[in-house]
Amino acid sequence: MNPFHAIRRGLALLLVTLAGSAAAQALSPEEAQLVARVRQHTPAALQLLERSVLINSGTLNPAGVREVGDLFAREFDALGFKTRWVEMPVEMRRAGHLVAERTGERGQRVLLIGHLDTVFEKDSPVPPWQSDGRRVRGQGVSDMKGGDVIVLLALRALNDIGALQGRTVRVVFTGDEERVGSPVEVARAALIDAARQSDVALAFEGATKDDEGRDAATIGRRASGGWHLTVTARTGHSAGVFGRDGFGAVYEAARVVNAFREQLIEPDLTFNAATLVAGTSAAWDDAESKGQAFGKTNVIPRDAQVRGDLRYLTAEQGARVRERMQAIVEQSLPGTRSRITFRESYPPMAPTPGNLRVLDAYSRASADAGLGPIVAFPPGLRGAGDVQFVAPIVDSLDGLGAAGGGAHSPDEWLEIASIERGAIRAALLIYRLTR
Repeated sequence: MNPFHAIRRGLALLLVTLAGSAAAQALSPEEAQLVARVRQHTPAALQLLERSVLINSGTLNPAGVREVGDLFAREFDALGFKTRWVEMPVEMRRAGHLVAERTGERGQRVLLIGHLDTVFEKDSPVPPWQSDGRRVRGQGVSDMKGGDVIVLLALRALNDIGALQGRTVRVVFTGDEERVGSPVEVARAALIDAARQSDVALAFEGATKDDEGRDAATIGRRASGGWHLTVTARTGHSAGVFGRDGFGAVYEAARVVNAFREQLIEPDLTFNAATLVAGTSAAWDDAESKGQAFGKTNVIPRDAQVRGDLRYLTAEQGARVRERMQAIVEQSLPGTRSRITFRESYPPMAPTPGNLRVLDAYSRASADAGLGPIVAFPPGLRGAGDVQFVAPIVDSLDGLGAAGGGAHSPDEWLEIASIERGAIRAALLIYRLTR
């Protein structure tokens, strides 16, 4: 059996076992008090959400990102957290990150992850806030200022009942999740450092539902990266193609891409071929995502460049697929030479047994609060997120944020009731993890 399929089967069996163990139990008196405090503070949390959404914080609007960070920092300060702003180098053109910490010696150390930036830049025509009493529409309202507010609402309730005393809770709200600064090692250093000082990471990207309409959380996300194929071929008169002058760059590029399609397809793997530029000469500008080519129909093309996206669920799957792609590339047609390079922007968040155990604890907390169980969202269907930088270090769970839809579009919306629901679940989970 393929080792990757064996891992998937084992995780599926563990998931079934855990899902069957999430029967609801009565809340303790302290937990019931915690839920009451969340409900008490929900109106103020919704006001905070509106204030944050009214501030444009597109990734490339550093002043706006910092303003939202300052708004949330004051909230953390009031809860006894020590806050600091992590600056990025000027040349990165990114605002930086908000870090808030309370430290102690009791219970598991918990890391909470959110982000301050949105995809809506300063000149965006999307209205910042529209509410009908049931839903809110606005810039980044669900992706992910709603999740940030859930974090603060849960922590406020925990602080009210003294549950943060002697516990370690770290919060990192990044300022460039939507367009991560380069180099990524600098952009994510603070987040990775916080993970190394934690036992569990909880990320508050938007809540989801599975295909059956059940509330779900994220135990895995595929890596986000890419590949670049460069082909150089012997050129000459087109009458010589397939013969003394070989096959040319276009046929070689087509051979490689088609071989990928025929030989590589497997679960949770995609390798989209996005752009092809070819001719007697061909060039590509990464900064502009634009190519340029010159050629004539009676000349065998010398150059070809293909760029694509590559997503995989585990590091082992990624390594194996890159090796197979490399082997395909090396089987060049006569008169051609191909070379492939790879990049990884986000590492994979594999659906590990540890992540499933965190999901089980979250599902139990939700069921005990009368909000129903939580199932695992199919890992291959979720896009990239900051939690992937910490998942190789610490057990992680994502999707604890607000329920909504239309992310990254003018129709982005949030279900208002999901703020209270998400904060109750998060507060109970953090309470239990930190006992």
